[in-house]
Amino acid sequence: MARSSTEPGKRVRVMVAKPGLDGHDRGAKVLALALKDAGMEVIYLGLRQSPESIARSAVDENVDVVCLSCLSGAHNHLFPEVVRKLREMGAGDIPVLGGGLIPEEDRDFLRSEGVAEVFSPTVPMKEVVRRIEELAQR
Repeated sequence: MARSSTEPGKRVRVMVAKPGLDGHDRGAKVLALALKDAGMEVIYLGLRQSPESIARSAVDENVDVVCLSCLSGAHNHLFPEVVRKLREMGAGDIPVLGGGLIPEEDRDFLRSEGVAEVFSPTVPMKEVVRRIEELAQR
């Protein structure tokens, strides 16, 4: 599946979603606004999304990158499940990024499960934007 962002003049399409039962979305909304301000097209799915609904929406919306936010501690299950669902749908080339309160010791596990990048709340938004732009061009 070819990503649209590789075409000159196309804006990067990013989906921001909150998988699972986590009800805290301030960070996801801040991210969505920063990405929009950086010139990206943002699809915000909002709270309490299942991994399957996130993957299905990512495919339907032809996004370049999926950004997940989790504060509930369920990231080791939910993030890899989104990656698996994307692969099952033939869209394993869509990079999945994770953010939230994710312990350092879980980051290597998430990367080994196919999550392209894991960000803590202390990472400057400029760095997040830069990394998303890099991943969208692949």
